[in-house]
Amino acid sequence: MTVWAAGISAAVSIGTSIWQSSKEKKKARKARDKARELERKIAFEEKNRTTIINPFEGITDLSAMASNLSGMASAPKMNLAVATKASEMQAAEADIALANTLDMMQASGTSAGGATALAQMALKSKQGISANIEQQEARNQEIMEKSRIDGELRIQDIQMSEAKRMQDVQMSQAEKVQKAEAQGKEFMYREEDSRDMQKLNRLGAQLTGQQQAQTAHSQNATAAITSGISAVGQIGASVVGSGAMTNMTAKPSSTPYQFDLSKVQITSDRRLKTSIKLIGLSPSGLKIYSFEYKDIYFGKGIFQGVMSDEIPSFAVTKGNDGFDRVDYSKIDVEFKNIK
Repeated sequence: MTVWAAGISAAVSIGTSIWQSSKEKKKARKARDKARELERKIAFEEKNRTTIINPFEGITDLSAMASNLSGMASAPKMNLAVATKASEMQAAEADIALANTLDMMQASGTSAGGATALAQMALKSKQGISANIEQQEARNQEIMEKSRIDGELRIQDIQMSEAKRMQDVQMSQAEKVQKAEAQGKEFMYREEDSRDMQKLNRLGAQLTGQQQAQTAHSQNATAAITSGISAVGQIGASVVGSGAMTNMTAKPSSTPYQFDLSKVQITSDRRLKTSIKLIGLSPSGLKIYSFEYKDIYFGKGIFQGVMSDEIPSFAVTKGNDGFDRVDYSKIDVEFKNIK
């Protein structure tokens, strides 16, 4: 590889790295701005979350609905019939009339004593009959009045029972309504709070994603620059290995193109090589090969070196392009261009 070609390749590598780094930095800034916007949204959502409520705050005392029904009860007074002397007076009048008749009979010569005695006996008999009738009527009246009172009491019991049942129904329905209202408020709060939490969780996940994206793009920007520097080193190593810089190294103080292969990591991934031949062993037993690179970007000609998959891992690193690089300063094999 000529110095001119190496310079162009180095410039292209550095330019590409700078462009890639700038692109990744823009993505990182965009992710950062999105993360800040999400943080503001999360703060707003947290500030405006559903207010915690007491679902039983509006419950009222229903005891006022209960009324004292004892006033509905009354004690009907028994209207007992009072025995009178009406029948007795009528019987007496009849006896008097009979006595007058007897007196008239006496005046006409009829025995007055017998007639009077007869009239008195009839009077007593009528008095007894009248008394019995009055007693029967009084008993009948008493039975009827008792039946009436019992009926009224039964009606009052039915009315009080029905009034109490209606009152219980009203209070039960009122309690159910209050309970339903409280449960409804509690349900609404739980659902609104659940939706708030789901929204916050989504925003939190988006925030985490943007933060991770910001970090990843920042790392990619750094990696792009590092990759460009590494590519320039590889180009320099190829130039040195091919002998293209022999004349330039004669003036080390006047040129910037100076490379120390002992401090350069060389791309030594087997996948990038062809015409691989074993040509010897190092003092430590490492296999030494001759090979060519498939792509002249890594160097033109036949080189001497190792395979990255056959040497100790402490001398191997993996580049951002996914290929292995070997630090020859850590092994006893010299990397060089042999043709």
